[in-house]
Amino acid sequence: MSPAKILATQIDARICARTTGFARKVRVGLKRSHTRSMTKYLMVGIGGALGSILRFWVSGYVGDQLGARFPYGTFIVNCTGSFLIGFFVTILAQRTHWSPNWRYLIPIGFIGGYTTFSAFELEVFRSFQEGEFLVAGLNVVLSVVVGFASVWLGVIAGRTIS
Repeated sequence: MSPAKILATQIDARICARTTGFARKVRVGLKRSHTRSMTKYLMVGIGGALGSILRFWVSGYVGDQLGARFPYGTFIVNCTGSFLIGFFVTILAQRTHWSPNWRYLIPIGFIGGYTTFSAFELEVFRSFQEGEFLVAGLNVVLSVVVGFASVWLGVIAGRTIS
C-alpha cells in the first residue's frame, strides 16, 4: 500500500473514532433529554387525571346539592380553580429550589384538568340557545369577576405563607 493510502486510512480511522465517540455522547444526551421530556408529560398526565376526577366529583356534588337551574358545580370549580392557580403559581415561583416537575404536575396538569372553562362555554351557549339570556349573562359575569377575584386572593394567600 502506498504511503498516501496508509495516511488516508489512518485519517479515516481517527475521524471514525472521533465521530463514533461524538455520536455516543449525542445518543446519551438525547436519551437524557428524552427522559426529562417524558417526565414532563407524565407529570401533566397524572395531574390532569386527578384534576379531572376531582372536577367531575365536585361539579356533580355541588350540582346535586344546589340544583341544576344555574350551573353551580362548574361555577364553583372555575372559582376554586382560579384561586388554586393563583396560589400555586405564586408558591412555586417563590420555591425556586423545588423541582420544575411540580410546575407540570400542579398548575398545568392538576389545575388544568380541574378547571372547566370549555364546559363553562358550552353551558353558556346552551343557556343562550334556550333563550335563558339572564342565566347565560349572569354565568359569564360572575365567573369572570369572581374568578379574577379568586386568582387575586390566591396570590395574596400564596405571598402570605411564602
